[in-house]
Amino acid sequence: MAEILKFSEDHLWVRVEGDHAVIGVADHLQEEIGEVSSVHLLEVGEELVCGEPLGEIDGAEATRELISPITGVIVTRNDELEDQPTLVNDDPYREGWLLKVSLRDDSGLDDLLDSDEYEELLAEWAEDSE
Repeated sequence: MAEILKFSEDHLWVRVEGDHAVIGVADHLQEEIGEVSSVHLLEVGEELVCGEPLGEIDGAEATRELISPITGVIVTRNDELEDQPTLVNDDPYREGWLLKVSLRDDSGLDDLLDSDEYEELLAEWAEDSE
């Protein structure tokens, strides 16, 4: 599934579905923060701006501010995360998605990494931390 995703350097993924995009947390980030205890997201109807916060995720190891990888208007939130935040850990690329966004022409999609570029970035960061 990763080959159809785009990634931000902040470890969020984006999957385009027509004129909408789904945003979620990359596997790397959910592993880094540990078992997710809560997810706080902007509301339906609010505008996301690329590079600005879209919410926060709390895990056993860390709390992270989530930075929007794209610009658009939120059309749906994954409200199941309120009662089952560990969906982000269990299935980050399907059931653990965060938001669905109506895309604009200047969404920022072109600035995201494809799966190969993202894997290269992770490998570089792993080498730097050794």
